Amino acid sequence: MRIVPRNELRDLPKTVHGGQGWRLTGVEDFSQNLNPLGPPPELKDEILNAVSEIGHYPDASNEVPKKAVADYFGLDIDNVAMGAGSSEIIRNFPAAFMVPGDRALMMRPSFAEYAQQCRIAGASIDFMDLMPEDDFRIDSERLSQMVRDNHYKAVYICNPNNPTGRIEKREKVLDIVKECEDLGTMVFLDETLLGLSPEAASTSLTKYVGKFSNLLIADSLTKSFAIPGMRIGFGLSSPEIISELEKVQLPWNLGTLEQAVAAYLMEYRMDYPDVVARELRAESAYMHSRLDDIGFPVGPLSDSFFYFVSVEDLGLTGEEMKRLMLKGSVMIRDCASFGDRFRGYIRYCVKDRSRNARFMAAAESVMDELQGR
Repeated sequence: MRIVPRNELRDLPKTVHGGQGWRLTGVEDFSQNLNPLGPPPELKDEILNAVSEIGHYPDASNEVPKKAVADYFGLDIDNVAMGAGSSEIIRNFPAAFMVPGDRALMMRPSFAEYAQQCRIAGASIDFMDLMPEDDFRIDSERLSQMVRDNHYKAVYICNPNNPTGRIEKREKVLDIVKECEDLGTMVFLDETLLGLSPEAASTSLTKYVGKFSNLLIADSLTKSFAIPGMRIGFGLSSPEIISELEKVQLPWNLGTLEQAVAAYLMEYRMDYPDVVARELRAESAYMHSRLDDIGFPVGPLSDSFFYFVSVEDLGLTGEEMKRLMLKGSVMIRDCASFGDRFRGYIRYCVKDRSRNARFMAAAESVMDELQGR
């Protein structure tokens, strides 16, 4: 018997993600972009307190965590959908709103899962290339022209963008949302990585939820609280969009422990990412200066807490630099998975001082080796 998949799945490769350095003994993983300081120390006790509840099904409505998210952002509970990480929100959006023949516009490079889930839903993808001469920032005029010339179902924006780390200003993103609303185009805005930026409060569009009929914001607690093993994400939008998202979400998508953790963090510890963001900003400046001194690729000072840089001037591909850094027990991200144009790019994050010192030692060894060739 020959098993035939849906047409949309034929020749569709799996997406590739970072964050797998933990599988290598003794290797420090700089390929991921998580809060390097770990979760709040008291979170373990909150999890242990909730363990007694795992003997029954979780609340399928996610009422408690939804209310905690809504209260924190000053929204109604109908403005919130919970997800098994922001990845479920990314999946549910095209599952709810796209059909074969629809088109979506995405930046390139950006998070590969957007295109993957749209293609699974049968939509086709147009890309707007982010260019190094524009510092990999969105060209608003070019985007506006593409949106006016094409009938897109949705435009995807990641802020800060993954993998480039660039943050677009609030006014710029608002202008895009407004124009798209006038043209009947939805906007999927991913703010998952914004919580670890000191500019989060002045950049986020969460306070505009409900003011636009076309805006969906995805976020999660994974990055800001360093809990990738607990899948807790949420989408913020109008009640009409949220209602459709919840029709396609996984049953019991947040387990009992995830619901308890989400409610606790949203109610009591949303100060924590701000503290971490300030430390990361200081460490980023220090790390940037030190790496620049030894000639290791850094590019401009990052808007966020991770760097996306070309190693082509060193005569290397990203994969080759990854192998060289692994000699120093440091894992970085080879960015070839973002497209052929980025085979000469790498991504690495900023951590605390002691682990950054380990990165810089490995980088110095690489530069010494290259200069001795």
